[in-house]
Amino acid sequence: MTTQQQVNQTQYQNKSEAYLNSKVHAQGIEFKKMQNLIQQHQFKQVLDLGCGGGHVTYQIAAFTEQVIAYDITPEMVNLVTMQSQQKGFDHVIGQVGAAEQLDFPAEHFDCVISRYSAHHWQNITQALHEIYRVLRVNGKVIMFDIIGNANPILDTFIQTIETIRDPSHVRNYNLSEWMAFVEQAGFKIEIIEKQSLALNFQSWVERMQTLEKGIHTIRYLQSKISDQVRSYYQIKEDGTFTSEAVYLVLSKI
Repeated sequence: MTTQQQVNQTQYQNKSEAYLNSKVHAQGIEFKKMQNLIQQHQFKQVLDLGCGGGHVTYQIAAFTEQVIAYDITPEMVNLVTMQSQQKGFDHVIGQVGAAEQLDFPAEHFDCVISRYSAHHWQNITQALHEIYRVLRVNGKVIMFDIIGNANPILDTFIQTIETIRDPSHVRNYNLSEWMAFVEQAGFKIEIIEKQSLALNFQSWVERMQTLEKGIHTIRYLQSKISDQVRSYYQIKEDGTFTSEAVYLVLSKI
């Protein structure tokens, strides 16, 4: 039986360079917010959970004593470790593993950051409980991810094209779902901020090496949707569209 974690590992093989060079992943106003939070609280031990191409690690490493770059895909971890060494960040350590089973002792980290990763997790409830376990009291969690929509019409569209593009996609959770998940895990919600994210269609599918038939299917769906969906996601003639993301800061008290 193939697990979701195995699907994730397979899907992200041979894609580390694409994510390293992705403008969407390398840029974002959220990075400055992360840096400011780390500096404000003088956090030393930070976990970059679902590190992918390592952009969070590169942005925060100068402000910490140690960063663990953690991902389920060995190729991603190796890339981040190598890039960090080239940038002079000798205090970055790579580790392979799943979000649902963090191989660290309780209260090990001052801060846990996860960006563009949670929509791939097999069990987000279990992962959040693990994050809570390894976070120190008064520590902070920063979550940043694409979100779904409470409107079924809008939500069905975005979940469908995400899955066609990337079979490892599990779900873009809407804000209500996020609130329920983090509160159930025991976190206090400190900051909730929504951001718009413009996604160039061509680079969006190329980054994931989406098959031609998948691209045609997505374009077909885009051509047949209602005006409501087209307007909400600002879908252009070339397929380019806008998604929503959420920036969450959580605390353990």
